[in-house]
Amino acid sequence: MKLYRFLTGPDDASFCHKVSAALNKGWELYGSPTYGFNSASGRMECGQAVVKEVAGKDYDPDMKLSEQ
Repeated sequence: MKLYRFLTGPDDASFCHKVSAALNKGWELYGSPTYGFNSASGRMECGQAVVKEVAGKDYDPDMKLSEQ
């Protein structure tokens, strides 16, 4: 099965660590990162899509994607 996640977070080191952790768990970058202003929080936020191929499992909408 192929999985997709969209990681988001503030424009700081925590977002970079979130993406790095996903890459080290076998996820791959998908597309370009995004960067925009969140008027509710008053801060810039980042986003990055990642994908992962998982053999031997079927997709279930109840699965926790970060644990795959």
